[in-house]
This record gives sequence, structure tokens and C-alpha cells, in this order.
Amino acid sequence: MQLRNLQIPAGAVFAPMAGLTDAACRHLMADHGAAWTVSEMASAKALNFNDQKSFALLKDAHPHGLYAIQLFGCEPEALEKAILLVREKGIRFDILDINMGCPAPKITNSGAGSKLLLDPPLCGRMVAAARRALGEDTPLTVKMRIGWDAEHLTGVEVAKQCEANGADLIAVHGRTREQMYVPPIDASAIAAIKQAVSIPVLANGDITTAEGALTLLKETGCDGVMIGRGALGDPWLFEQIRAALLGEEAPAEPTLNQRMNALRAQIYEMCEEKGEWLAMPQARSQAMHYMKGLRGAASLRRYCSMLEHFTDVDKLIDAVYRLQE
Repeated sequence: MQLRNLQIPAGAVFAPMAGLTDAACRHLMADHGAAWTVSEMASAKALNFNDQKSFALLKDAHPHGLYAIQLFGCEPEALEKAILLVREKGIRFDILDINMGCPAPKITNSGAGSKLLLDPPLCGRMVAAARRALGEDTPLTVKMRIGWDAEHLTGVEVAKQCEANGADLIAVHGRTREQMYVPPIDASAIAAIKQAVSIPVLANGDITTAEGALTLLKETGCDGVMIGRGALGDPWLFEQIRAALLGEEAPAEPTLNQRMNALRAQIYEMCEEKGEWLAMPQARSQAMHYMKGLRGAASLRRYCSMLEHFTDVDKLIDAVYRLQE
């Protein structure tokens, strides 16, 4: 896939997730074959007010592979200014993504995220503003849902507005905002959006296996897939999907040692990047995902919820090995 000046490698894209896709998490997924990774979302308005925490969400001193930053907001002028400020700060990114899919009330109550889907022309103006700030070389993508609710399935109209105003790719989560994350996704609604535009479309939602990724591609006709929660604790999913897309032999399942080494390395990098005091509370949810499918997973997840120091990670790993004997 070619997006303006970028040649995109084969593989699934790692979706942005607030509070989860920090640099350590992105690096892990990129190292296991993600086509590109996306930052946690940052507020365009907060960036306009020079909020340093918002800029920090976007900074990655040593990105692994192609790296996108994601901004949210509902004011085209604020978005345009925010992108220019990010560039002035020297923050490196390969792709810019606009969030039109977040269902969280604190985001939608401000008019941003999936609330934008109720106003397709505004979605178009947001994209046009971002394109003006980016110029012609940098790829511009949009992350969206199929609509606000069953009465407002505006995905096709929004996608057309995004394409007409300069978006290079759209990633579609196959649920409305009203559905939040309740399964299943609506593959037919994603397919309708794909058929309505000529730019590439990624299908997103409920992908946890390579077989599931191939099935969703077949059902939607999309150009690729984007994976979020399904890859947490399982970065090897990207290797498996890449092999499936290329028709190669499936890689071996990760061993327990590989899983625990990845867990430890990820949390260590989090501590190096943010300091132990800030990193460890965030590491608890990351660690829980690695417990999936293990014997004694329920008790191990309770242990994860009590992680306070990096040394606790080694105690957790020791407990994992003991319970698997």
C-alpha cells in the first residue's frame, strides 16, 4: 500500500488506545510486525494552550517503524493550529490521524470523537484543516465508526466527506457509538463504507486471530485491518497476520518464556520512559493481558492489580511459572 510519500509494509495496523498505547507498547507491536503504530490521542485544543502533558503523549524519541500521531477535537481551526504547533515542537511523525470514533462521554460531550459523526460536513472541514497544515507530503488518516446510533448510520457520508477533503485512508470500527464495544461488529456496514470511497479502508473490531483477520477482509473487501485490544499481551498476533497476508507458513506460538520476557521488557521500558511512580499503575492493565489463557489467570490478574514497584514484576512472573507447573 502506498500513502503519499510512504510505502506501507504488509501487516495489520496497531490502533490507538488512550492510556494503553504508550511508546513501550507501540515499540513492542512494531517489533513484532505492525505496519504502523498510533499514539494515544491528544486534544487539539489542549495543544493550542501549550499543555505539556498533551505534547508528551505524542513524543517518541526513538519510534520503531512507521509512527502516527492522533489528535481529537471539533474545531477545524484549532486542529490546524495544533498540527502546526506539533511541527514547531519538532515532534516526529510519519502519519497524522484524526479521531472520529472515540465513544467516551468525556470526549463526545465536547463535540469530538464519535460525536463528529452526527455532522458529516464538519468531518470534511476537520480533514481539510488538517490537510492545509500538513501540506501535500504527509499521509492523513481518519479513525471512525459506522455511525452514532442505529438512526444515524452516517459512516458512508462521513467517509465521502473525508475522502473529498484530503484523507488518504480511513479506519472503520464496525460499531456505532451507542454500541460502544458490545459484540458483534457489523461487517456489512464496514463493507458499505469501503464501497463508497476509492481511498484505502481498514477494518477494525474484534480481531484476535490471523484467521479472523482474513475472514473480516473477505467479508468487507477492505485493504487491511487495524487491531487494538486483541494485540494487548499478544504482540505475536502481528507476526501471525503478516504471514497469513503474505501466504507464508504461520509462525510458532510464543512460549511461556517469550511471553514473560516480553511482559518484563515492556514494563521495564515504561519505567525507563516515565519513571516507576507513573509507569507502574499503568503497567497493571498491561500485565493483566499477558495472563490470558494461563492456569490460575484469575488470581494472577489480582496480583497484577497490586503491582507497585518494578521488582513486583519478577515476583509476578515467578508466580506465573509456579502455577503452570
